[in-house]
Amino acid sequence: MLEDLPKQFSSHVINTAKKNGGHYMEAVIEACEVFNIEPQVAGKFLDKPIVEKIQVEGESMNLLPRSQKLPFSP
Repeated sequence: MLEDLPKQFSSHVINTAKKNGGHYMEAVIEACEVFNIEPQVAGKFLDKPIVEKIQVEGESMNLLPRSQKLPFSP
């Protein structure tokens, strides 16, 4: 059951983002609440495509510099 947590977490993030107009950062926070996981730990459960989408989202909102990598990149 614990082995499936990363897959379930990522799946929940993707489904939530699709329902909420593609906002992956919000979807991660919501998934953290659902799975009772701290946001600092959640990065370990995200797959590369989600991390890349969060990076693009952060850059477009000027929360990240254009060339910066997220600290939890796989």
